[in-house]
Amino acid sequence: MKDLKKKLKTIWWRGKSIGAMYYYGNPSKKLKIVGVTGTNGKTTTATLLYEIAIALGYKAGLISTVENIINGKVVVNKEGKTIPGTTPDSVTLTRLFSEMAEKGCEYVFMEVSSHALDQNRVWGVNFVGGIFTNLTHDHLDYHKNFENYFEAKKKFFKMLSAKAFALSNIDNEYGLKILEGIQAKKYTYGFKNKADFNEKLQTGLIGEFNLYNTLAVYACAILLGFNKEKIIEVLKTITPPRGRFEHFTSRSGVLVIIDYAHTPDALENVLKTAQKIKNSNGRIISVFGCGGDRDPMKRKIMGNIGTTLSDVAIFTSDNPRSEDPDKIIEQMKTNLSPDDLKKVKTIPNRREAILEAVKLAQKGDIILCAGKGHENYQIIKGVKSHFDDMEEFKKLYQV
Repeated sequence: MKDLKKKLKTIWWRGKSIGAMYYYGNPSKKLKIVGVTGTNGKTTTATLLYEIAIALGYKAGLISTVENIINGKVVVNKEGKTIPGTTPDSVTLTRLFSEMAEKGCEYVFMEVSSHALDQNRVWGVNFVGGIFTNLTHDHLDYHKNFENYFEAKKKFFKMLSAKAFALSNIDNEYGLKILEGIQAKKYTYGFKNKADFNEKLQTGLIGEFNLYNTLAVYACAILLGFNKEKIIEVLKTITPPRGRFEHFTSRSGVLVIIDYAHTPDALENVLKTAQKIKNSNGRIISVFGCGGDRDPMKRKIMGNIGTTLSDVAIFTSDNPRSEDPDKIIEQMKTNLSPDDLKKVKTIPNRREAILEAVKLAQKGDIILCAGKGHENYQIIKGVKSHFDDMEEFKKLYQV
C-alpha cells in the first residue's frame, strides 16, 4: 500500500512538472543550470557562483533559500515579499526559469533540497552540472532514516545526463558514493584526499567550511569554462550571503556572528571557527535552539555540541511551531554532564536570550547566534511573527 501511494505521488508530482514545462515552453533547455545539493553549504555555494558569473559579465539567475535573483534584481511575489523555501515547487520553479530565459540569463545557480528531490520538484530540469557539498545529520523527521536521506541526494546525480558534470566533495565520507553508477562526467574537490581540484585560494570568507565552499565554487566555475585568473580575483573580494557567518564588531569590542547553522555538523563547524578566531582571553557565548515539529533526534546532539564548544550556552527557541519550547529545550539538555549544565542558561524567549548574551559579553568575547540566519520570523504556536536576529543585535548595540 505504501509503495502504491509513493508511485501515485510520484506520478502526480511529475505530472505537475510536465504540465509546467509544456505551459512555459520548457525554459530550462534555454539555460545552463547548475544545481547544488548537500546538508550544509548549498546557499553559500550557489550564491557565490551567481556572484562570480555576474562579476564576469554574464547574465545569471539565483534560486536559493535566502532569495531568488534575476540579473541583480530580487524576485518578489504580489505582496512584495521574497519567495520562501530552498527549492520552489515545479510550477514556481519553471516560471522562474521562464523569467530568467526571457531576461537573457545564460546561467542559473540553484539549491536542490532533499525534499525537492523526493517530491520530484526538479524532475525534467535540464541541469548542465551538479555539486555535492556534504552529507550529515538532518531532515530525518521527513526521510525517516539516513539511507533514505542519502538516496534522495543520490537521485539528483542520477538525473544528470552524460553531457553534464558531477562535482563532489571527496573529503566527505559520502563524496565518492554519491558518484557511483551515474552517467555524468565525474570530478572531485577537497583538501585531505587526492582530488581533481585541490587549490590554494584567497578569500575573505572565514572558516574551514567556507574553504570547501570556495573550492567547490572555483572548481565549478572552471568546469563551466570561466576565465581562471578572473575567478581567482573575484574570489578575493566576495562576501558571505546574508545569515551565513554574517558578522559585525560592536563599539565595545564584541564580535557578533549570525549563522543559519541548524544541524549538528554546521553548529560544530561555526563554533570551532569562532574558537580559532577569538582572542586568547575571549569567551564564546552561543545562542541557539532547535526547531519544533522537526527531527527531535538532533536536539540532544546539538545541545551537547553547543555546550561543549561554548563558554556560555544560552538555550532558546528557534521556531518551536506547535511544540512547547520548554520541552524542546529540556530535550537539548539530555545527557549533559553536571559541569556542562553549569554553562547553560535556559531562556525560551529568543529576544530575551539575545539581550542576556549582550549583557554578558565583554570586550574580546564572541557571540554566536545560530539557527535562523537570514530568517526574519518566528513561528510560535502556529503564529508567524517578525523576528530577525541581526536586527535585534544591531538594535541593542546601536549599530
